[in-house]
Amino acid sequence: MQFHLDNMTCGGCVRSVTRAIQSVDTDAGVVADPKARLVEVQTSATRERIIAALREAGFPPREQ
Repeated sequence: MQFHLDNMTCGGCVRSVTRAIQSVDTDAGVVADPKARLVEVQTSATRERIIAALREAGFPPREQ
C-alpha cells in the first residue's frame, strides 16, 4: 500500500513514520521517499490500522 504524507519532509520524518508503521507490524517493509512525500508499506496489517498509526504520529495521509 502507498501513502502520500505531506508532513514527511526529511530523514527524521522517515524514521518517525517507519517507527509508527512498525509499531503496528514489526515486520512491515517501509520504503519512503521524503522528496516525493510518498511511503510504500508492505504489511499484513490493515490499511486502517496503518492510517491510524500514521495519524497518531502526526503524519496523516492525504485522502485519496
